[in-house]
Amino acid sequence: MSNEKQYPMTLDGKAKLEEELEYLKTVKRKEVVERIKTARSFGDLSENSEYDSAKEEQGFVEGRISTIESMLRNALIITDEQDDTTELLVSLGRTVTFDLLEDGEPEGEPESYKIVGSAEADPSEGRISNDSPMAKALMGHKLNDKVKISTPGGEMEVVILEIK
Repeated sequence: MSNEKQYPMTLDGKAKLEEELEYLKTVKRKEVVERIKTARSFGDLSENSEYDSAKEEQGFVEGRISTIESMLRNALIITDEQDDTTELLVSLGRTVTFDLLEDGEPEGEPESYKIVGSAEADPSEGRISNDSPMAKALMGHKLNDKVKISTPGGEMEVVILEIK
């Protein structure tokens, strides 16, 4: 068995990575090769910034292809399946809505985040990594639980309002 890191992700996240991989392999890779050919035609490669730039981009593209292939090879697909007899807990793939507590009372401005693997995390889109301090603190808790979260900005306490 491989000791490579597993990458938790939803089916949507996997599809987006597969789409990016296809684009990098079929479009971007060819564009970079053309840039290198064009830059070579300018002559002296030792002082050719276009060539250097194209080679750097080629390294980035090939590195990203390798990273995505590894992530897809070691993908751990998150499903929403759960036994109806068990209480719903905050876990990978779930969306949790919570409210900040001020002096023990809800502030009245709930926030919602879907907990996803690091490959899909995008806080501006409402998706946080399961490795983030917030997600780590919330995981395993149930509806109406009060949770203390230590963040780089300080400690806060929240109450879980909804899990889906």
